[in-house]
Amino acid sequence: MAGASYTASELAERFALALHGEGTARVDSVATLAKAGAGQLAFLSNPRYRPQLADSAASVVVMRAADAEGYAGTALIAPDPYVAFAKIAALFDPPASVQPGIHASAVIDPSADIDPGAQIGPFVAIGARSRVHAGAIVGPGCVIGEDCEIGAGCELVARITLVRRVRLGKRVLVHPGAVLGADGFGLAMDQGRWIKVPQQGGVVVGDDCEIGANTTIDRGAIEDTVLEEDVRLDNQIQIGHNVRIGAHTAMAGCSAVAGSAVIGRYCLIGGAAGVLGHLEICDRVMITAMSLVTNSIREPGEYSSGTPLMNNRDWRKSAARFKQLDAMARKLGARDKES
Repeated sequence: MAGASYTASELAERFALALHGEGTARVDSVATLAKAGAGQLAFLSNPRYRPQLADSAASVVVMRAADAEGYAGTALIAPDPYVAFAKIAALFDPPASVQPGIHASAVIDPSADIDPGAQIGPFVAIGARSRVHAGAIVGPGCVIGEDCEIGAGCELVARITLVRRVRLGKRVLVHPGAVLGADGFGLAMDQGRWIKVPQQGGVVVGDDCEIGANTTIDRGAIEDTVLEEDVRLDNQIQIGHNVRIGAHTAMAGCSAVAGSAVIGRYCLIGGAAGVLGHLEICDRVMITAMSLVTNSIREPGEYSSGTPLMNNRDWRKSAARFKQLDAMARKLGARDKES
């Protein structure tokens, strides 16, 4: 909250951290290790940034015990400094408080069910048979279509569209511009022309998920598109129809998943990575940025595709040689037989 201030001792007790140095050191905001000043808290997690510690003006630094040896300042000791920092930083960035009520400019279908404890902002439209639970915030300019449900404690920040048959669990955070429940890309070729396949499913989003700005999640063709609990999607992500994403998976910006793919639990998908349709990815898989998944993945681990960045002149030479790989392999195979 604005004006919040805590001593190092208070933070250590609140988050079960060991205290190194002066417990009366006080912080009222957070910053990076390099730019922090008096009254600010920073963290040291990556050993790469340890040289910055000596010159940091932070009042308190969260770090591991090994990094605190010989440190003259005040530190909070944590097994994972980044996690501890995230929890402390939340004290200075509280969630929006609910102001129950319906703005006069909102347009709500008579059959919609709005809990008295929900907040409906200006210029919101809510369609037939949709339901908004207690403690939910539907921000300015949101459009909620037919047969949607917004769970308790959800926050739709602004200009979000739930097209139809979208069900959000509890405490789901959706950022501006996201579109959930639009038509999936279902087409059938009939005598040289495309005909549209009706998309009659919905979108189901589990508790504690977060959906980034301008991200789109298509509704299913027959069954639902599903995000299990605690899935985190960055900005500008495309999730195709009938995709299923397992609990605690996180996807970075501009990644995309084609229809009917299944992604397991605790997966990490890097920025601009792509997953082709109808594939399965098991639990605890990491896909590095810009990779394209063209086959199902059955074993946990880290996977990459593509060529590494290089000088353009060298890349052009290598690209020209790609076409020669088959012929080269055949020649090498012939030589092995001769020898």
